[in-house]
Amino acid sequence: MHPAGLHASKALLYAAEALHLARQGKTWGLRIPKTGFDFARVMARKMAMVEDFAGYRRRQLDEGLFDFLRARARFVDGHTLELKDAAGKSRRLAAKHFVISTGSVPAAPPCPGLEEAGFLTSDGALSLRAPPPSLVILGGGPVAVELAQFFCRMDVKVTLIQRSGQVLRDSDPDAAAALETVLRREGVEIFAPTRLMRAFRTGRGKSVEFEYGNRLRRVAAAEILAATGRTPNTAGLGLAEIGVRTERGRIVTNAAMRTSAPHIYAAGDCTGPHQIVHIAVEQGEVAAQNILHPRRRRRMDYRLLTSVVFTDPQVAAVGLTEKEARARGIPYWAVSYPFADHGKSLIMEAKDGFVKLLADPKTGEILGGPVWGRWAAS
Repeated sequence: MHPAGLHASKALLYAAEALHLARQGKTWGLRIPKTGFDFARVMARKMAMVEDFAGYRRRQLDEGLFDFLRARARFVDGHTLELKDAAGKSRRLAAKHFVISTGSVPAAPPCPGLEEAGFLTSDGALSLRAPPPSLVILGGGPVAVELAQFFCRMDVKVTLIQRSGQVLRDSDPDAAAALETVLRREGVEIFAPTRLMRAFRTGRGKSVEFEYGNRLRRVAAAEILAATGRTPNTAGLGLAEIGVRTERGRIVTNAAMRTSAPHIYAAGDCTGPHQIVHIAVEQGEVAAQNILHPRRRRRMDYRLLTSVVFTDPQVAAVGLTEKEARARGIPYWAVSYPFADHGKSLIMEAKDGFVKLLADPKTGEILGGPVWGRWAAS
């Protein structure tokens, strides 16, 4: 995910959380007779924060420490790029080594008829000038659940349609189930698992048909948000012609971030396996180290992978989840402790949550630790 995009969504989520807490003021004996929001000002603050952050990054790129070129690139051979700028002018650039870090783009629409009906991507949803009265969200990953909660707290009628059996399918199942309970409690209507059939326009709105519980269901809304993930932004680079192996668009690398072409490396969303900013940064550092200092090579180690979903409560994890341990045949013990038995959680009325630890049953080594609850990311 682009750092600026990260700031955009988190700014909106924090505004929605502040609104939610204000609406619950009587819990702490506070008199807040009326709460509301100015959606345009919420978005304006988000845009100002994004511009401030992006402007700082642009200045870093333009400081002259290296040549910074804006152009569309394609490999013409293993050591040469053809660059075409916005004006259509072309030039070629040769190098001994390359690092590909082209990021990702929203995945193709997962539902027949969606292109014709019209839909929002996460980028479009983060740029709306006014909230739609109702919204159907396709997907159940981090972006889908974060935006579902944001729009619900902004008084939008939200329906979330997820293909797999749980939201956050790659997360700890207990945390995912608990988050689903909270989202339903706040007013998000959730259907999972489903099979998407088609989308189409209905008067001024849009509808989605899907199979759920062996029945054909239909949900109508003012807008549809396709939040079914992102795909590597590698189309058009000419990778196959120069021997760089890909799998469904993802550039395949080893732990040194080296591709199947020994002089070409990759980092970030275009290679994965995790679309997380701090992982992308470390991958880039590993690639640079191995190009510049081949005798002191580094390797990526994902054992301490840290991830956060910024819903309220948050879903955080480090290391293995139970689902991953079972899939890889790794034996473990799991113990958990509920937030509802902790004094500070009681004071904050943040009783939804738990801390779980996974350990090797023979050595006691900690294998992973999912946390679900208020400020879990901290």
